[in-house]
Amino acid sequence: MEQLDLLLKGVSRSFYLSLRVLPKELRPQISIAYLLARASDTVADTKVLPREKRLDVLRRMRDGDFQPVQDLSSSQALPAEAELLGRLSEVMGLKASFSAEDRGLIDRLLDVIISGQLFDLERFPGSDAASLTALSDEAELDRYTYMVAGCVGEFWTRICGLHLPALKGWDHDETLKLGVRFGKGLQLVNVLRDIPRDLANGRCYLPVQTPRALLDPASFLDIQAMYNQLLDLCLNHLEAGWRYTLSIPPSLWNLRLACAWPILIGLETVALLRRGNPLDPRQVIMVPQWRTNLLLAESFVLCRTKGLLERSFQRRLDRARG
Repeated sequence: MEQLDLLLKGVSRSFYLSLRVLPKELRPQISIAYLLARASDTVADTKVLPREKRLDVLRRMRDGDFQPVQDLSSSQALPAEAELLGRLSEVMGLKASFSAEDRGLIDRLLDVIISGQLFDLERFPGSDAASLTALSDEAELDRYTYMVAGCVGEFWTRICGLHLPALKGWDHDETLKLGVRFGKGLQLVNVLRDIPRDLANGRCYLPVQTPRALLDPASFLDIQAMYNQLLDLCLNHLEAGWRYTLSIPPSLWNLRLACAWPILIGLETVALLRRGNPLDPRQVIMVPQWRTNLLLAESFVLCRTKGLLERSFQRRLDRARG
């Protein structure tokens, strides 16, 4: 895995921190799963292929054929993504060295994630604000958040249970449910933060009747009640993710950290969303780097002590509730 470390750092953005702190028993499997999912995401988003061709390549990837993806490496604008696509055979080779159980979990994860990417391309046929489409209801939004992130919580739970004897005391069925909600909550943060960018790309993940109206930031008053309900749902999911995090024993402090960081950053983001206009593209809603650094340092010190970590969470949850 050492030879892929720089590649992971280049494509995994903030998730790299969680990858680096994971127990060594999990790092290879989760890293390879991430790289393969990131490759399919690159295909879904690329502008060098027409939509129908992207759909075809994604379907082939879901069936296990990654060769067409490698052929796209030279046409990627971002060097890290070009390198990822060009080195997929190496990534697949490492996956082949895993146990049958590990490979099966990764394959199941990719099947769901790529199905979500296909859903996204088929559900939103346009590519700009002139061809906006919205999801039809909250059930469709829930399905979407499961396919792109809830399934990751499911995978994470299964792979942890397979490799970490310290988790034998987990209530597996309950933890799986919490893991799914954990992932859904993180994806809802993204959905509720990135509305202007998504609208500009023809996508409205909010279930509204007239998505074009959201291009005017002043229309936020019309959807504010629904938006706040979705923020509340997001917080409920993140609370489930926190119960998941605290179910990890202190001996696995690094796994606790890997779970705690995205939740705490998510709460900080929701607190900002409560106080701004999420439809205004001029407002950049992002947790300041100094605050993120403080959060990382604080949680590193507190992660072995359940009560102190809980207080850190509760303080941010109260602020996110407004």
